[in-house]
Amino acid sequence: MAATVTTATTGKTWGGGNEPMGASYGKMMMWFFIVSDALTFSGFLASYGFSRFKFIETWPIADEVFNHFPFMHGVDAPMYYVALMTFILIFSSVTMVLAVDAGHKMQKTKVAIYMLLTIVGGLIFVGSQAWEWKNFIKGEYGAIETRGGSILQFVDTSGKRVKLADFAADLPVEMVQKTRSNGVWFVDGPSLPTYTVQEVVEGFKANPNILVRTEKLNDKKKKTILSREESLARLAEAQYVVEGANLVRNEYGHKLFANFFFFITGFHGFHVFSGVLINILIFFNVLLGTYEKRRSYEMVEKVGLYWHFVDLVWVFVFTFFYLV
Repeated sequence: MAATVTTATTGKTWGGGNEPMGASYGKMMMWFFIVSDALTFSGFLASYGFSRFKFIETWPIADEVFNHFPFMHGVDAPMYYVALMTFILIFSSVTMVLAVDAGHKMQKTKVAIYMLLTIVGGLIFVGSQAWEWKNFIKGEYGAIETRGGSILQFVDTSGKRVKLADFAADLPVEMVQKTRSNGVWFVDGPSLPTYTVQEVVEGFKANPNILVRTEKLNDKKKKTILSREESLARLAEAQYVVEGANLVRNEYGHKLFANFFFFITGFHGFHVFSGVLINILIFFNVLLGTYEKRRSYEMVEKVGLYWHFVDLVWVFVFTFFYLV
């Protein structure tokens, strides 16, 4: 028995007229992109969560890592600047909503103003991320990495962090930067630290008020501070001086923290920067009256969907990476 297949003839297919769920082709494709990208970010954040749970005892404390604020050198401001960045990005989402609403009302001037404010907010956020990366990479205090890969930081008797520059000895030791001409297999060596392991150890021995703090958390969720004797014993295992963070070593704690920081925030920053470029293009089209001639500001609405998605992703990144 042959089956008969009937087709509705009430209208054309999507390619000609009918719009599923009232969405145009362009907006539907934007939603497809957003869903796929959301799954990508979900995978990254899930990987971060599993890694943090596995190495929870040696995971850096965010309040100690992200405690800088522009033009306030030496002031401990944990998470203040990250919170400001988050506010700026969320506020840019508000201006994007206002731009879309003005587009629905065919108010060209308001669309341009709100788009410009959105662009400025995005540029401030990207610049802030670059500044945060600079401080993260450069570091402030420095640390020692042992032969076993553990990170040893330095504190005074009150538990306050101490910089290597405050106690490292000045020894007549010559450090040679490996370049392609004198490196192994003609490969450049890593950048040399400011101090050698010997200078740090000798300076530590000459300052009895300095102790070693390990990367492991104690029962009070604080980094473990060793006694003077224990500190000297751990320094006997010192192998590298670590300043700041990169994909190989990290003065703040477990190296995976730096890897995830660079990858997740960098991937999100790339999305924000791309959104800013697209917004600039749409902004100039608004000024030229392109959408006035079309009698539709749908392009503003589509780029608005992308911008809201980028803002929402940052809320999750901020929560998982900085707050939890």
